[in-house]
Amino acid sequence: MKKTLLLASAAACIFAYSANANAQQMFGYEAKPYIGVDYIYTHADNKGIANNLKKDYNSGDINVGVRLGEYAGLEAFYQQSGNRTTKVWESGAVFENKIKSRIYSYGLDLYGYLPLDCLNKFDLVASIGAANLNMRVKGLPEGKYDKNHMAWRAGAGVQYNFNENMSARVMYRYSYVDTKYLDNLNEVVAGVRYSF
Repeated sequence: MKKTLLLASAAACIFAYSANANAQQMFGYEAKPYIGVDYIYTHADNKGIANNLKKDYNSGDINVGVRLGEYAGLEAFYQQSGNRTTKVWESGAVFENKIKSRIYSYGLDLYGYLPLDCLNKFDLVASIGAANLNMRVKGLPEGKYDKNHMAWRAGAGVQYNFNENMSARVMYRYSYVDTKYLDNLNEVVAGVRYSF
């Protein structure tokens, strides 16, 4: 998996550089590739037998993207949460059962940017995208749950551009999953980007 991510990142950077040259020649705008990292607080809307699991996750993600001119961009990401352990006391028993859960996903988002000032310091940011999301739960009465599902995502926030290369972003994102144990995710995302 790590090799796949590394190859995908390298391919995205190469694509972004070649897209930049072609975009400048054909359309007159600049395509700027970037790499970024985010901290993500996730609140999961669990359902079914997983409804009693802990609902908050702390995640991190790494992403590579390209900003296409002033108003649009594409971003590929890989996100993974830490394990959450929920202690469940069995009915009528004197022992507890530990259920461990975690979430990871990867996918692609389309971004829109709206500059707010003449100095290009602040941008309003909106995104829509899709993710291949995996929820892994161990210790359930019926055994382990470990399946991939398609999730649809949308987000909005603000980005501050420190200079031509560095920027910081804060966003809210909603992901619709609708699986056996997970209905949706509400996330607060904060991170930095380095543009080449």
